[in-house]
This record gives sequence, structure tokens and C-alpha cells, in this order.
Amino acid sequence: MATLVTDGRPPAKAAEEDTAATAFPVDKKTEAADPASASDSDDSETGAVNEKALLRKIDWRLLPAVGILYLLSFLDRSNVGNAKVEGLAKDLNMTGNQYLTGLTLYFIGYVIFEVPCNIILKRTTPRFWLPTLTIAWGIVATLLGVVHNLAGFFVARFFLGVTESGLFPGVVYYFSMWYKRRERQYRISLFFGAAALAGSFGGILAFGIGHMKGVVWENGWHWIFILEGLATIVVAVAAYWFIHNYPDTASFLSDKERKFIRARLASDSDATHDESFTWGNVVKALRDPKCWLYGLSFHTMSLPLYTFSLFLPTIIKDLGYTAANAQLLTIPPYAFAFITTLTVAIYSEKFHKRAIFIIGSASFAIIGYIILLSNTNPKARPGVSYVGTFFAAGGIYPATALALSWPAINVSGQTKRAVANAMQISIGNCGAVLGTQLYREFDGPRYIVGHSFALGYLAGNITVSTVLYFLLRKENAKREAITPEVQDVGDLVDWEGDDDPRWRFQY
Repeated sequence: MATLVTDGRPPAKAAEEDTAATAFPVDKKTEAADPASASDSDDSETGAVNEKALLRKIDWRLLPAVGILYLLSFLDRSNVGNAKVEGLAKDLNMTGNQYLTGLTLYFIGYVIFEVPCNIILKRTTPRFWLPTLTIAWGIVATLLGVVHNLAGFFVARFFLGVTESGLFPGVVYYFSMWYKRRERQYRISLFFGAAALAGSFGGILAFGIGHMKGVVWENGWHWIFILEGLATIVVAVAAYWFIHNYPDTASFLSDKERKFIRARLASDSDATHDESFTWGNVVKALRDPKCWLYGLSFHTMSLPLYTFSLFLPTIIKDLGYTAANAQLLTIPPYAFAFITTLTVAIYSEKFHKRAIFIIGSASFAIIGYIILLSNTNPKARPGVSYVGTFFAAGGIYPATALALSWPAINVSGQTKRAVANAMQISIGNCGAVLGTQLYREFDGPRYIVGHSFALGYLAGNITVSTVLYFLLRKENAKREAITPEVQDVGDLVDWEGDDDPRWRFQY
């Protein structure tokens, strides 16, 4: 039997996990062999698997691949804010709140189709479903660049929401099939950090593409959609080759590494179970109050998240800056948000705490909206409001990333977890539907209604996170009095999911 070397594990524990590894033979057809995948994590001479090296290899294969897809997803949904600054609303003869209606239609499509998309993922494979979704929304995003009337804009925004709806909850579920519970939150935060990067890239690209005004069309907003949409399609086609399925079939792993991954996953999650899809497991998620609370935790973050990402260019432009300068000034707040997202994720993982870091991040964002609301003359003091956007971004993104990781680490049962992830995004994006109607044209430059709602929702998030903290802690204490925590979920044949009193929740 091969010896499993995991950086200082006790020999008894190593032997135990090695035995568990051999209990999961790889019986599925493997993806085409990858000759370049010979790994420093697999020493063929000693028969040893180095856990840290293997984890690094998995990270490098998975995180950049899905991260670039989410970056493109967030770019294609939020570049409408950059396009508006470049003349979109004027060219399509929008009046009143018609632009806001177009934003709302995106989230209606998104909310309706998220749960079905995750069910399809469960019944197909990531390598097929994620690139296919990406091609679909890339086509829709490109077509946004050639719309010439309001009806076309509305239809395209709705179907952009439909086609993008399956990516984020799908990837969160995908991570749960590769990483142990206590490893997922950090990876989800890294993945979500692509949203902040998309904001920075969006500003840079919009600034450059905006100079294409006069090429075919009078204004350059058409090219923002077309060029960024075409880039998405190109990357999506390549994704059929660089997105991997699950450990049993991943071409970059050796047989020893696959067995080792299955053994380590079996120690604390259900990822190694061969669970078939049943509607009963879907109902389990729908009946679990905790799944609805996870959804509410994102609901209270989605309104500030999406109002910020969709309206930041307009907010900055209304401070008195030109369209070009407003595009550039969106970059620093997003860059700061990327830094805070990674920093908070690292410390949350280090201390194994979730709620307290969500509450702290939401409080940090509240400071930003207090600054924005208290500046009674933004055009005379644009710097004050601009500082407020840093606080808002620096708190919104890390709080959202942590809130989104809760179902992935706390829901057990593969189908239930897939549905819970999709439920969370669907419930959450109902907040975005409301948010798209708040930043009305005549409310600038202070946008009292929009900023006040964002502040109130952040306060609501603090309340929900506090409730979840005490609820999960109480549930763990109740279960502790009944039975010890389960250690090898993957080895259990009678496992019923997180309803089992042997399961413990993270809070």
C-alpha cells in the first residue's frame, strides 16, 4: 500500500486515510491523458502524494479557469453602466426609468433560471455545461452591441440574465466536489474576487473602446458590447478544453492522486458519494429554513453589490467628471475591493470564522454610504464622495464573498447543496431587482434614495448574519450533546445529509 505523506500527519492518521483511499476505486472513464500533467505532488519512485503540492496543482488548474469565466460574466453584465456613460440611453431614446427597467429584466431572467441551471449541471458535467452557458451569454452580450431600439435592449438584457444564471451557483457546487469543507470559503472568495477585477478591467476597456466613437456608429458604446462579447465567445470555446469535470476523470491527476483526493474528501464531506438525482433531495433544500436564511444573507448584499457595480460610472460622472475620466476613476475602488476581498478571506479562513467577518465588512461598507449621504454638495466636494466609494467597495465585496460561501460549507447532500446554492443566488438577486430601480436619473448627484436603501440593506445583512451565527451555534451545541462530530462522511453508507446530528455547521 502506498504511503501518503501529508506534511506532518501522524502515521496512524496517514494509514487511516490511505485505507480510505483504496476504498474508492476509479471506475469511470478518464479524460484524455495529459502528458504535461506529471506532477511534483506524485513521486512515482516513493509512491508518495504530497498533499500541499497536490492542492496547489488543483488550485492552478481550477481557479484561473473558472475565475476568467466569472470575470467575463461580471464584465458582460455590468458593462451596461459603462455603455450608458458613452451614450447608450441617448441613442436608444430612453426616457424616464426605461434604462432601469432594462437592468431589472436581466435579474428577472437570472432569478427564474438559476435553480434549473444547477439541476442541469448535476445531470450533465461541468466541462459541457459551463462553457456552453458562456458561449450562450457571449452571443447575447455581442448582440447587445447591435440593438437599435428599446425593445431589442429589453429582450437582450433578459436573455443575458437567463444565460448567465447558472455560472456562479454552478461553480460553487463544482468546488464542493473538489475541496474539503474548510478549504472552500477561501476558494470561493478568490473566485468572487474576479468580480472586482471585472470592475477594474471594465473601466480600462471602456476608456479605450470609448475612443472608437465614429467607427460605424456615432458613439462607442456599441463596441463595448461587441468586443467584450466576442472575447467571451472565444474564451468559452477554449473552455471546453481547460474546464475539468470531477477528480475521478480529471486528466491532470494520476491514479494515486485521484484516490488520495477521494480519501481526503471522504474525511469531512459527501463529495465521494455516488448520489443520484432525486426530487426528494430538491425538496429537502426547499424545506430547510437555514437554506432560506443563506439566501437572505446574500439578498441583503446583492442590492448594494449590484447597484454599486451598475451605477458607479454614473455616480462618478455626476460628480462633475467627463465620461472618459469617470471610466478611469472606477478602477481604483474596484482594485481596493479586490485587495480587501482577499485579505478578509485569508483571515476568515485562518480563524475559521464567517459571521464576524461578514458583519465587519458590512459595517465598513456602511461607513462609505454614510460619507456619500452626508456630502450635501458632491459637485463642490467630489473628493469626499469618491472616498466614500472606496469604503463601500471595500466592504461590499468581501462580505458578499463570505456570504456566498455559507451553503457550500454547511449544506450536506450533493443535490441539496446544488439546489441550496442556486436558491441563495435566486433569493439574493431579488434584492438586485429592487436595486436596479433606485438610482433614478433625476436623483443625482446625491442619489439619496439609492444610497439609503444600500445602507439599510447592509444593516439588514448584519442582522441576518447575527441570527445565523446564534442559530448555527445553538444547533451545534444541541448536536454536541447527542453525538460526537462525524469524521469520515464519505465512508458512511447511512448518510442522510446535514440533518444528521453528527454534522456540524460553520459560523
